[in-house]
Amino acid sequence: MFRAIIGFSALILLSGCASKKEQALMQSYVKNISYHKHLQQTEKAEIRDENGSSAILTATHLYQNNFEKNDTRPERFIVGIQFENPELDRLYFDQNMSENNMSDNNISAYTLTLGKKKALSVVALEENDERLKDISFVTDWGSYYDVTYPHASSRFSLLFSHPLYGKEKLHFTKVAKFVYSKKGF
Repeated sequence: MFRAIIGFSALILLSGCASKKEQALMQSYVKNISYHKHLQQTEKAEIRDENGSSAILTATHLYQNNFEKNDTRPERFIVGIQFENPELDRLYFDQNMSENNMSDNNISAYTLTLGKKKALSVVALEENDERLKDISFVTDWGSYYDVTYPHASSRFSLLFSHPLYGKEKLHFTKVAKFVYSKKGF
């Protein structure tokens, strides 16, 4: 009987502590729900030269599912770029622009395309822009852009590349990523 009372008391004590922590966690999550949803749609790529990191790019897909079968809305991203040498490096959203500017030895040209498609529009964002409030990995030394690309299928990739240092793919989906992964069991 004594063991049952001690066990029951311990169970009540543990469940009381867990519920307070769980409530605080849920309040924090609800307060920042937009941030967490954007974090799920954020990918990061890094291109390195022989001396280390040259450029780090983060892209957050701003997709809101509207459950329409023939959804042809363009793809919108908040793109952040951080260069090791911001005076010498540039990011272009058109593959042809970087090829044309490679002849200028003072500029190192990086490109970001959706497959082989160039961006429809690019808007540079100020560091205090409201659109950056809920975006992860925002730093004071990065440059940020609101970029729109043509409509893509439910699974697509952004191609971040440099003619000398190589390329990286950032994979995105319009559904949960686990849908495209192999079964674990």
